[in-house]
Amino acid sequence: MRIPPHYRQPVWQRFLAGIAIGGMISWFVFLYIFGEWQEKYSKEIKNQEDEIAELKKEKEIWQEEFKALNKKNRELLTVQDIKVKIGNSEKYKLDSFSMFEIEEQIKEDILNMKAKDIDTVYKSRELIERIIENKTIKVNEKRYKLEVKKMVIYTTLFIQIDIMLD
Repeated sequence: MRIPPHYRQPVWQRFLAGIAIGGMISWFVFLYIFGEWQEKYSKEIKNQEDEIAELKKEKEIWQEEFKALNKKNRELLTVQDIKVKIGNSEKYKLDSFSMFEIEEQIKEDILNMKAKDIDTVYKSRELIERIIENKTIKVNEKRYKLEVKKMVIYTTLFIQIDIMLD
């Protein structure tokens, strides 16, 4: 079997030459367009990296300032309110008015801690405990001693107290 000699005909030679030249031209056009796209996207990525780095630096600056302000504000926090709760009032069958009186007497004793900064109140927590525990309260002809069970010091000074007969 023999291959037909079409390669000698000028029409086929021009067709094959056109395919080869067209392929090379299209390859160069592809390379040009691809290169332009790559350059465009490389610039965009570089700009985004710069922007991200700048935003990270700015965020660090804000966080440092915020931490410094928080630290300063924490130092300046003061006790705004005093709450007292009696834990074992049902044991002695005290009514709510008697409990209210006891709580108010304790609040009056430690009222000077109100509007003090938290650090000062924390340093004087033992004094507060002694003030409360050394106090005897007379309710309904009975005398009660107090014992501090829990004390939470923050903007609200919360004290949980148990009572016992004196």
